[in-house]
Amino acid sequence: METKLTKLLNIKYPIIQAPMFLVSNVAMVKEAMYGGIAGCIPALNYRTLDELRVALRELKAAKPDGGSFGFNLIVNKSNMKYKGQLQVICEEGCDFIITSLGSPEETIKQAKKVGIKVFCDVVDLKFAKKVEGLGADAVIAVNNQAGGHRGDRSPEDLTRELSTNCKIPIISAGGVGRKADIDEMLSYGAAGVSVGSPFIASVEAGVTEEYKQACVDYGAEDIVMTERISGTPCTVINTPYVQKIGTKQTWLESVLNKNKKLKKWVKMIRFSIGMNATKNAATKATYKTVWVAGPSIESTDKILPTKDIIRRLVN
Repeated sequence: METKLTKLLNIKYPIIQAPMFLVSNVAMVKEAMYGGIAGCIPALNYRTLDELRVALRELKAAKPDGGSFGFNLIVNKSNMKYKGQLQVICEEGCDFIITSLGSPEETIKQAKKVGIKVFCDVVDLKFAKKVEGLGADAVIAVNNQAGGHRGDRSPEDLTRELSTNCKIPIISAGGVGRKADIDEMLSYGAAGVSVGSPFIASVEAGVTEEYKQACVDYGAEDIVMTERISGTPCTVINTPYVQKIGTKQTWLESVLNKNKKLKKWVKMIRFSIGMNATKNAATKATYKTVWVAGPSIESTDKILPTKDIIRRLVN
């Protein structure tokens, strides 16, 4: 399965284990590397910069020949830890950074100085060309089948358009739960895929057994979009609690979001509240089950070790 992505990251299979808030951890990424794919963790999964530094050092020490790991950075103003996280990552080193929800210009500038590759989440050709011009090494094409914050284009439409018009590799994100899905994305012109939701139901995932089992019990038809987490539409499992609170922002949030002076602050507060709610649901026994996932959980039929999920994806 040699592609531009396998060459770029020196991995066996063209797969990145997608960074997932609260779910991804060092144990998962180690198993990803041992299984021949790349692993990635959101920097926001670590409360302090010291914890982030420890994780970086542990992954470097465990990295096999041919292994590759990276970290995800939220690069907009809602992430007040961004600059410190970027500095620590550049000091300690990793193979790649994935940027999300903002301009990657500063990340690319700093990462290039220390030889770290930068991949950027995009949802359209306009932003893909912009980050290509800034020096990104690849783009993550986030389609309408992705879990969490997703795009609005189908995997085929987005991947074909970007691969036709961009010179850097395109990594398709969303809608991959088995090998046939990977083959399909590669046929559209992708150099590889980013796979997240199937790994939620892994033994190593840092979430509750209830969350993992939900990814087994629910399917693609149970995924809905909600505005109640971060203020930006996000896919979650349609649990009874989600049905109870609804998926649309409140009337007050809607009014405040239209106020230019208050919009930034409202979004930051909404993001903070939503992330805390998601954290509680993912890590504690609670009836407030806001479980982020994408439709690719359709292919998940049991909780498995990460290495077995990789085997399912490549065989």
